[in-house]
Amino acid sequence: MTGELIVATEGAVGRIRLNRPKALHALTTAMCTGVLDALEAWREDAGVRCVVIDHAPAPDGDPKLSRGFCAGGDIRMLADSGAKDGAEARAFFHTEYRMNHRLFTYAKDTVAFMDGITMGGGMGISQPCRFRVATENTKLAMPETGIGLFPDVGGGWYLSRLPGRIGQYLALTGHRLDGAECLALGLATHFLPADRVEEAKAAIAARPDDVAAVLDRLSVEPGAAAILVQRGHVDRLFASDRLEEVFAALAADDGDFARATLATLNTKSPQTMKVSLKLLLDGRTMPTFEDEMRQEYAVGSRVVQRHDFLEGVRAVIVDKDNAPRWNPATPEGVSDHVIDQIFAPLPDDEAWTPY
Repeated sequence: MTGELIVATEGAVGRIRLNRPKALHALTTAMCTGVLDALEAWREDAGVRCVVIDHAPAPDGDPKLSRGFCAGGDIRMLADSGAKDGAEARAFFHTEYRMNHRLFTYAKDTVAFMDGITMGGGMGISQPCRFRVATENTKLAMPETGIGLFPDVGGGWYLSRLPGRIGQYLALTGHRLDGAECLALGLATHFLPADRVEEAKAAIAARPDDVAAVLDRLSVEPGAAAILVQRGHVDRLFASDRLEEVFAALAADDGDFARATLATLNTKSPQTMKVSLKLLLDGRTMPTFEDEMRQEYAVGSRVVQRHDFLEGVRAVIVDKDNAPRWNPATPEGVSDHVIDQIFAPLPDDEAWTPY
């Protein structure tokens, strides 16, 4: 299979390569379907010992098009659909979440090379993998609250399990983590210099049953993780699961970190910041990843049709004025009743189901 997704076997390795360089390999419904089909074909194929997920090189090596492992999902399509009946957006979420879940439960070793921008859907396709390789090019984030969305694709599961309140900080602010920070937080299992990534892939092809040993041998120490320096501030200022109390804590602190963080949160959607906090609160005790996907699908199917998502896409992606007019405009304006409506389970005949 070629086009937006390149699927092939190389010896005993199944290769999945994202191939939308002009969109930094953002996922489409067809790409998610292709990943699912490949995983299903290899699931009982004894000739395939492990699966490697990466991105294809940019045409002519254009550095501007080489920055992304996966920048997310097809946001314009989601917004266009959300402005209508939302059916195409729901179909995308349903397929993407099935892909996320299949990777999470896959029996064979899976390896994601997060060499570049890894955001939103990129986190969704990498974090379920058993091995997650970061490099000095890695920029991992869940920036969805800036466009009126929330950290889905399992964000409620992964972020809620990070140390202290770092997950809440990342979910609300969309802060970008570098490769060293990803390794320190467990979002990456290994760190390799970018110029050794191809060597690692070749070594995995030679020893497909010893992926851990290959990556352990090639992995290097990336240096200090800057976010850990702020851990005390993060845990204290983001201690509450109520957005109003987070804002109050930030406003009462006269430190540089608090001032900068408050300025960042003032640009985000109050509605989806509240959605994000509840998502992580629920995700911390979610019984299974399947349950997480079912809840996120219910939330996503509603949020994608609400004002803040359509307005956020307009401001950040379409008009690019970066001046979204959120409604409600303040945390106090977002009622608990609205959040309860967004999180209400879907009827059985509309709910998400695994592959």
